[in-house]
Amino acid sequence: MDSLSQLTLGAAVGVAVMGRRTAVWKAALWGGICGTLPDLDALIDHGDPIANMTQHRTESHALFFLTLAAPAIAWAIAWLHGQRALFGRWWMAVWLALVTHPLLDLMTVYGTQLLLPFTSHPYYVGSIFIIDPLYTLPLLVGVGAALLRPAGLRGLRWNAAGLVLSTAYLAWSAAAQWHVTTLAQAALLAQGLQTTQLLVTPTPLNTVLWRVLAMTPGGYAEGFHRLGDPVAALQLQTYPRGESLAPALQASAPAARLAWFTHGFYKLEERADRRVVMSDLRMGLEPGYSFSFTVAQREGDRFVAIPPRNLATRPDVKAGLQWLWRRLQGETPPWPGR
Repeated sequence: MDSLSQLTLGAAVGVAVMGRRTAVWKAALWGGICGTLPDLDALIDHGDPIANMTQHRTESHALFFLTLAAPAIAWAIAWLHGQRALFGRWWMAVWLALVTHPLLDLMTVYGTQLLLPFTSHPYYVGSIFIIDPLYTLPLLVGVGAALLRPAGLRGLRWNAAGLVLSTAYLAWSAAAQWHVTTLAQAALLAQGLQTTQLLVTPTPLNTVLWRVLAMTPGGYAEGFHRLGDPVAALQLQTYPRGESLAPALQASAPAARLAWFTHGFYKLEERADRRVVMSDLRMGLEPGYSFSFTVAQREGDRFVAIPPRNLATRPDVKAGLQWLWRRLQGETPPWPGR
């Protein structure tokens, strides 16, 4: 999730655990810091953009390592504020602020390796977009109320209510995803599309309009479903995946790693300069994706690995929001750029 959501979630957790045992601002401050701390791994340069992408949300997001770090951080906080008697309570607050970060990230589609060092599998649910105001707003209101009313119980109750509402929204997103997945399976069957993998994720900033991505033997199909629409309204458009370029994956170790990280939701395409570009189909809308990389170059009948370079282009936010608004109203305008 975005940094504001993680900071606010950590602050809300800190306030909820510490209650009136310490100043509300202290609990919110350290909860927010601990809730943001795991994302500092984004500052590490691993050598190339694919490595940077696939090694984000690794050790710093692993439940095991965060659990090991929690007591040391809690001891430092308790010592700094002269509250050694509250070490156990600070420990619980810090631990929860740390581990709720990767658990929230788990709900997005990116991929979080939260079970390191036991497995490096990038887990994801994909039921919520990386930025969703309806998730963040209850947390902001709750923490704000607690900070404005630090001496009373009413502010703490607002904070608790914010946590309950935001968690309920996550549960709603998972239920809505399951519902749309069931409808998508029926639509694919009705349209005679054979699928090998199916992914259903929300479009930006909401959980009403969902993107359906289906991998097929010959490529992939993309469509959109708005909650409340009939199954027949889900029309999927098919695209080639670039299967003939598969040998480029063997030529490039970064490409092979990206194929693993995307769980197979990727496409390959050869540009006019004979470079092979690999795109993560999970994040973005056809034809633009958040993560597209050069991985190889054709030389005669073979492919040669080249240094990965991110070719993703910044989307037109205004045009995208206009499309989203019209699509949420039931219209079917083409995605900008198609």
